[in-house]
Amino acid sequence: MLELSPGDPLIKAYLSDIQHLKSHRVKHELGLRPPFQTLLDKAAKRRGWTLVSELSTYSGGKRVVPDGTVRDEFRLARGWWEAKDTNDNLAAEIVKKLKAGYPARNTIFEDTQVAVLYQDRGEAGEFALREPIKVADLLNRFLSHNEADELEFKRAMDEFKRNIPDLAQSLKDHVDHAHKTRKFQEAFDTFVALCRESLNPKLTEAQVDEMLIQHLLTERLMRKLFDREEFTRRNAIASQVETVIDAMAASSFSKGEFLKRLDTYYKAIERQGANLSDFTEKQDFLHTVYQEFFQKFSPKTADTHGIVYTPPEIVNYMCNSVETALKEEFGYTLASPEVVILDPCTGTGNFIVNLIKRIPGRALNDAYQNRLFANEVMLLPYYVASLNIEHAYYERAGRYEAFEGLCFVDTLDMADPRQAKLFTQENTQRVGRQKRTAITVIVGNPPYNVGQKSENDNNQNRKYKATDQRVRETYAKDSKATNKNALGDMYVKFFRWASDRLGDRDGIVCFVSNNSFVDQTAFDGMRKHLVKDFQLIDHIDLHGNVRRNPKLSGTTHNVFGIQVGVGITLAVKKADAPPRLRYHRVPEMWRKAEKLNFLTVGEIPWQTLEPDSRSTWIQTGHEDEYREFPSINEMFVKRSLGLTTARDAVV
Repeated sequence: MLELSPGDPLIKAYLSDIQHLKSHRVKHELGLRPPFQTLLDKAAKRRGWTLVSELSTYSGGKRVVPDGTVRDEFRLARGWWEAKDTNDNLAAEIVKKLKAGYPARNTIFEDTQVAVLYQDRGEAGEFALREPIKVADLLNRFLSHNEADELEFKRAMDEFKRNIPDLAQSLKDHVDHAHKTRKFQEAFDTFVALCRESLNPKLTEAQVDEMLIQHLLTERLMRKLFDREEFTRRNAIASQVETVIDAMAASSFSKGEFLKRLDTYYKAIERQGANLSDFTEKQDFLHTVYQEFFQKFSPKTADTHGIVYTPPEIVNYMCNSVETALKEEFGYTLASPEVVILDPCTGTGNFIVNLIKRIPGRALNDAYQNRLFANEVMLLPYYVASLNIEHAYYERAGRYEAFEGLCFVDTLDMADPRQAKLFTQENTQRVGRQKRTAITVIVGNPPYNVGQKSENDNNQNRKYKATDQRVRETYAKDSKATNKNALGDMYVKFFRWASDRLGDRDGIVCFVSNNSFVDQTAFDGMRKHLVKDFQLIDHIDLHGNVRRNPKLSGTTHNVFGIQVGVGITLAVKKADAPPRLRYHRVPEMWRKAEKLNFLTVGEIPWQTLEPDSRSTWIQTGHEDEYREFPSINEMFVKRSLGLTTARDAVV
């Protein structure tokens, strides 16, 4: 880690800013807080950490809200900061905060004159903030602090990620051996048939083997982190997978013996998870472990399905936008019986979790049982979603209850009128109930990848007969583009499916997705149908398209850390509403943190757009001029010889 020196530009800028504010007689906390916040934020970034303002947490059994929380790459809190007024008695304020339950594992208390550092639950030093050498010492000690559990966790996770391919291969060898036994093969064949009928008719046996390996490697973490030992028995899908695992055990494979090799990893992860008393922190932690695991375990699957954790700022913005639109456009709240919500690609369930926190207590039970639905097609995120959603309800209602609205199913398959047996009887019943329900709100994060990073991977997204046909007869039919391949992107199919799922009902669709449809030629037909299907559309362009602007970095400037641009679309279907299309694009060079922070504060400065006759939303001001130019087709077909060298003799 690079250490700060007393002459570091960050420290110089901090001291200059503080001096400037004090020269204007600023003494109150809110006025003096920004310079230290900027200093801590930029210093933390050098270590790859992030400063989050006003993040509530549980400490000592109490909910507290420090002015800042520094989190590492696993979204774990590594330190806290609390600012006080210059005129406050800092020592007395520290005693008060500690009694209130503020953490003291690695915390800075400061009043712009003095900072007191607490580490390992005791005072670790006092630092004069007017002296550059003291400021540097404070930050270096704060940012280099590691508790034993944190060091062990980091080491274990690094090893776990490095060893995942070898561990998976070892398990694959055990699975291959089990295939040679009749008992396992019978259970496996039944399981494969269920998977093909329920999830994907082209699912290979190798992909089903991968599902078993995912389950074996992660099931313990699911149980331990949320203290749900009964998970594999209660979960509708996990219990079915366990049947196959049991048959595998009968072929001389010892699950317990194999997993002993992972004890050091598991215990370090579990200890770190045990340090998190707040469910939200555990949820963030599990999401990050899950994402790290998946990217190493199955990069091709991650590539095709877009295994990307939706930042909580985006989830919160979208759920808030839906709640606001329900109230302003329909006079409804989340408690209204008319509001029935579906997350069609729920991932780890964070949209439903956010909504559960918003629903008033008196309506929560009815909503949870009858008006909230979610679908997931991959095993590991399905498990995480089940745990997250059921735990969120447990925290609100005070009792555990299975979330009957969660289905293990490919949403786009549900557009097909046939009703197959969908994995287990319980899952089939859940899917049938969802299909019979009049959905009025659809919210989520559809897969963003058009297929794969390399055409050599043979890793394309699968075809969907009903939804693909609807895309062809609407978006593709009304497009003037020559190349319409981009309309095969998964997020395009989800927009088409969502429009059709609402049917003739008024309702709302809110997706975060690839935003190429806003201005790319191939999507003119899609834009035409969106303004036809929905009366009110708001789109926030979060940019981050590295392919268009090589100066950008996916990891730095994109909210998902990917190469394509991202946007949030809120589309409202309201038959009697006059049409309205609004757009806002954030500054192109904003970093990820700036974009996420923008979504949490203030009003959006919307720009109203007027689509032209060619369904162009973003006008450059030269459209009519360009349209007067002769077409390339006319130039080459009517006025030239086409491709010719006129040097036949030489050739």
